[in-house]
Amino acid sequence: MKVVVVGGGWAGCAAALTAAKQGAQTVLLERTDMLLGTGLVGGIFRNNGRFTAAEEAIALGGGDLFHAMDSQALHTDVRFPGHEHASLYNVGTMEAVVRRLLAAAGVEMVFVARMTDVAMDGARMRSVTVGRHDEATLHEADVFVDTTGTACVPNACNRYGHGCGMCVLRCHTFGLRVSPTERAGVTELVGHKGDQIGAMSGSCKLLKESLDISLVRALNRDGVVMVPVPAELKSGEDKMSIKACQQYALPEFEDNLILLDTGHAKLMTPYFPLEQLRRVPGFENARFEDPYSGGIGNSIRYVGMAPRDDHLRVDGIDNLFCAGEKAGLLVGHTEAVVTGLLAGFNAVRQARGEALLRLPLSLSIGDAVTFVREQMQTEAGMGKKFTFSGSVYFERMKDLGLYSTDVAAIHQRVADTGLTGVFGGAVGAATLAAQ
Repeated sequence: MKVVVVGGGWAGCAAALTAAKQGAQTVLLERTDMLLGTGLVGGIFRNNGRFTAAEEAIALGGGDLFHAMDSQALHTDVRFPGHEHASLYNVGTMEAVVRRLLAAAGVEMVFVARMTDVAMDGARMRSVTVGRHDEATLHEADVFVDTTGTACVPNACNRYGHGCGMCVLRCHTFGLRVSPTERAGVTELVGHKGDQIGAMSGSCKLLKESLDISLVRALNRDGVVMVPVPAELKSGEDKMSIKACQQYALPEFEDNLILLDTGHAKLMTPYFPLEQLRRVPGFENARFEDPYSGGIGNSIRYVGMAPRDDHLRVDGIDNLFCAGEKAGLLVGHTEAVVTGLLAGFNAVRQARGEALLRLPLSLSIGDAVTFVREQMQTEAGMGKKFTFSGSVYFERMKDLGLYSTDVAAIHQRVADTGLTGVFGGAVGAATLAAQ
């Protein structure tokens, strides 16, 4: 029983880890030389409804990656506009911790391994071809998981955004993203925000060393710093409306420079011209870390999502699952991890010929998987982005009574479904079989 996961972001890591825990020989193919993808510049978790989703995942037996995040947290219980009880992990140390975790679980990780094509047998994928160091390697498997994300290629970032931001996806170095779903012949879905194709990502890292020492001290102490933007520097562009993460589309993020401490100083805006940034007191020597072109733009995402069911199986392909951004208009590390857990688990059940798991709507994870799929079947829904931490879906969580920070109550909710520990290897298999 072999599972191949294509893409080593948070979703791919979760899918590979879960598949390995279920007993599958698991291979994780990553296009670059590091895991986590945009998680290398993210760092925010447990904020708002993400706390609930993380604790549901832990109770379901899929807590390994959340425990890893907790172990690397620089700050906990951070408050900033629109967000409560956030944790901020260290983006500089997180990847190595996850890599060791996957290795200990027996996941075979292949880096600098850009998928170039797939081979089909009717409605089944038979293999993927990987180009690595100018050599082509064939990886056959019983089941595949597509976690390659939805980012544009650089020329599309130029066309639909403000130009290639030389972001952490590093297309110029490691080659363009290739989608197993698309290569299997499935027509992918393209999101939008009004007339904007896809949505602009927004991680602007500043070197702490380039900031005024008083800002650095406050950031290290509190995890967050807010500096008002001088009136003469306000562009009136409403930059936050084009950002993928709509939970930040609040006036406070337009009126202030909001910094979060994730090892670097994370500037919560999709871009900010460097010349203007250096006119703000305390930012006179500011320098962007990633993307280096963060003063102009960043990557365009949500242009290649897979049509799928609530088991996260791709429509029309018997043995291909998806997770993370590939599974739809879900934004964030927590969202990637929880969909990865479900995709990796169901990949193994598919390989065994067993019934697939659909998480119940009484859990926020299950409700989100179903709700987002339904929304993606509408034109209005394709113009939105969904997350446990804000905007449309967080409001839905509260309306349905799904949002909670009571750990015992969240775990009891999972227990009431009979799915406690379901993602936890042999324990999980026995739990599901007993249902």
